[in-house]
Amino acid sequence: MNTPLRAAFRAGLAGSLIALHLALVGMVEAFNKREIIQDTVTLGQLLLLGVSIGTALYALQLIPQERRATRDGWLTALVSVSVVSLTLMLLSLAIQTINLRFMFQNASKELVRILTFHTPGVVGLVKLWLFILVGGILGVGYLFVPRPWNRVLSIAAGATLIMGVMRSIVTPLLPDLLVDALYTASGLKRIGAVVLFVLWSAILYTYPRWKARAQTLQTLEVRLGPRTIPLPVFLGIVVLFALPAILREEGSYLFEVLDMVGIYIIMGFGLNIVVGYAGLLDLGYVAFFAIGAYTMAVLSTPELPVVREFLTQTIGRSTLNFWEIIPIVIVISLISGVLLGVPVLKTHGDYLAIITLGFGEIIRLLVISDLLKPILGGAQGITGVARPTFFGKFVINESWEYFYLIVITIGIALYISVRLRDSRAGRAMKAIREDEEVAKAMGIDHVAAKLSAFATGAVMAGLAGALFSSRLYSIAPHSFNVLISINVLCLLIVGGMGSLPGVVVGALALVGLPEVLREFAEFRLLVYGAALIIMMLYKPEGLWPERARVSPIAKEVFGDRLQQLKIE
Repeated sequence: MNTPLRAAFRAGLAGSLIALHLALVGMVEAFNKREIIQDTVTLGQLLLLGVSIGTALYALQLIPQERRATRDGWLTALVSVSVVSLTLMLLSLAIQTINLRFMFQNASKELVRILTFHTPGVVGLVKLWLFILVGGILGVGYLFVPRPWNRVLSIAAGATLIMGVMRSIVTPLLPDLLVDALYTASGLKRIGAVVLFVLWSAILYTYPRWKARAQTLQTLEVRLGPRTIPLPVFLGIVVLFALPAILREEGSYLFEVLDMVGIYIIMGFGLNIVVGYAGLLDLGYVAFFAIGAYTMAVLSTPELPVVREFLTQTIGRSTLNFWEIIPIVIVISLISGVLLGVPVLKTHGDYLAIITLGFGEIIRLLVISDLLKPILGGAQGITGVARPTFFGKFVINESWEYFYLIVITIGIALYISVRLRDSRAGRAMKAIREDEEVAKAMGIDHVAAKLSAFATGAVMAGLAGALFSSRLYSIAPHSFNVLISINVLCLLIVGGMGSLPGVVVGALALVGLPEVLREFAEFRLLVYGAALIIMMLYKPEGLWPERARVSPIAKEVFGDRLQQLKIE
């Protein structure tokens, strides 16, 4: 077992390495440009504060639990963060005395000013030490604050800081009077931060009292014709469809972000069927996305003479409209999914991933090849993609108008996913995911289940690609690289493999948040990697994991044991 001093130095070393990494790759300097609370906290400072808090909590994990809330706990945590602060002090002094930029480009004078709070000399170093020390005190203080206040205060602080970071998203949702009272042009006002912190604390503290009432509301239903839907779902649908009417005057940026999140949600639902339900690791999923996008573009653009001539001879017109192409996209995507599924029926795991990755690269190379340039546009891409029209007059052009179409498509994809999850075919896919040999021994048709998964997932990706190309009015091959497949797989992992709400949560976390912080796009992959490592260590099942479902008979037989295991 680690002694307090040994644990402190071990945690301090880990925290120092993380702090040095964040500083020397440029994240602290870049993130410092984003202000969270006016003249008080920037995103760069918050990164260092987070490292300090994490170091203190990690140090406490290294000593026996009975000693954490004692003097030994305080000593361990404060020594560990002191090691971090000493490391950053030495970095600041080294940058000022030695030219480190020949090795570390981001070891600049501006980094020193940020670390020392724009105060030269010993005073700046003392400020740095005190700042890191505050993080350690906050980390240890979490253990001493009685429940439920420790959770309430920490979550309230996190929610307040998030509302400061996401100013561009939050302010359009609030009345102008409230925005003027809480926000500046770049972040939260100090009084606004205090008000939000108190408000969030009050809401979270009183949550257990009105939780029962909220659960009662969840049982209420709204009748729509012969069917009924839960009241929260109905209210959510109303809010989604009312959102463009309320916020479209605030500018299109919010809906640009929401549209991209929506497209990834559609792809996420499709890949969730392939990977989450059937357990088939598909790294070439972007191929179906590209097939849908290029089908929409090729059949609707007037730029490709070969296609125009073929369509003119076939149907008497040189192009097709959006609604005529959608069924073709569905059919071609479905056929593509089956064609990919047939050769990989006998492969598993890594081999399946490599084959599907190769399929995605084949599609990308075909798109940029000179041989198919008269048909697919080559490396230059295609412009003039059809926009959706209604009654031949109303044309969807704006991002807020596409929002309606994307939400409807999400609803269709969600409906298919729910029905498939609760169907016999969905249970067959999950049986194959758990153990294919046992599933085949039980009489499950693994060929039909796998091909159904590939085909259904391909159709959803194709629809997402068709919406993507139509919304942009143009497409280019660089929009369909392998990173698209990786991003969709990452949002499934972060949200929760096999979980439908997890798809939405993962898309918001890995697509929506980076779009809000677009100026830090160069660090996106770094943040992805760090987030996945943290997820795998502390919450491997995802932010919103799938809950196991059993039959009503099993519920009657096992009863309370299922509740203890949190199985629905």
